[in-house]
Amino acid sequence: MAGLEAHYSARDIEARILAALRAAGLNPEQRLSPEDLAALDHFHTGGLRASRELLELAQIRSEHRVLDIGAGLAGPARMLAAALGCRVACLEMSPDYCAGAALLNRLTGLDDRIEVHQGSALDMPFADDSFDAAWMQNVGMNIADKRRLYGEIHRVLKPGGRFAFQEMVAGKAATTYFPLPWATDPADNFLVCVEEMRSVLEGSGFIEELFEDTSDAHLSRTAANAAPAAPGQLGLAVFVDNLARKAGNARRSLEEGQVRLVRGVLRAS
Repeated sequence: MAGLEAHYSARDIEARILAALRAAGLNPEQRLSPEDLAALDHFHTGGLRASRELLELAQIRSEHRVLDIGAGLAGPARMLAAALGCRVACLEMSPDYCAGAALLNRLTGLDDRIEVHQGSALDMPFADDSFDAAWMQNVGMNIADKRRLYGEIHRVLKPGGRFAFQEMVAGKAATTYFPLPWATDPADNFLVCVEEMRSVLEGSGFIEELFEDTSDAHLSRTAANAAPAAPGQLGLAVFVDNLARKAGNARRSLEEGQVRLVRGVLRAS
């Protein structure tokens, strides 16, 4: 997940989140549920719905230790911890998001099940064979070195561990509409085609259990739920500048086949 477009102190991050929660009618003095925060902290295509669908496919169990890569504000990590009771380690490069994730973990009472680590997905601060499952949503398009990324994921997974992901990939035509939620301009856009992604995953030691294109289903669902956010409603605009334009460009790119949305579940050999 891309970092914030402006950097704040941890205190500023907390103040920004708390103000947004109160404006949305939530009381941070009372324990919040992960669902209360979903519009804010599932910063990826399809939001909470897409996370729940991936959860159904991922075969993660309560006893598993899970790694959430590019965790952002840790919305999916809280969903996993609350729904399954598993322990989750979040890896996030942005100190801004790490500070926000730690606050939201406390507000939901899940900080005893979720660790937040600042670091790079290309050099993970974890030993080999540390995790039963790895989780990643809309992160790889910010990372150019896919071979190293998938190699690191394979390294920290136990043999037989599963890697569940959702990702934007390159379509048949060049990506031309910027800014996008993951790239302000073409220099930040590291999409690869489906064939290259699958080849690199296989070469990194993964065995494919599920790989599917969900672009058309996503477009039909967003068309049916296209109402604009109400004033004061909790949402990604708390952290993302120019959100409406970026989201519009992403949708147009999907509609015209410049990008595609895929998800998969793979097993580490």
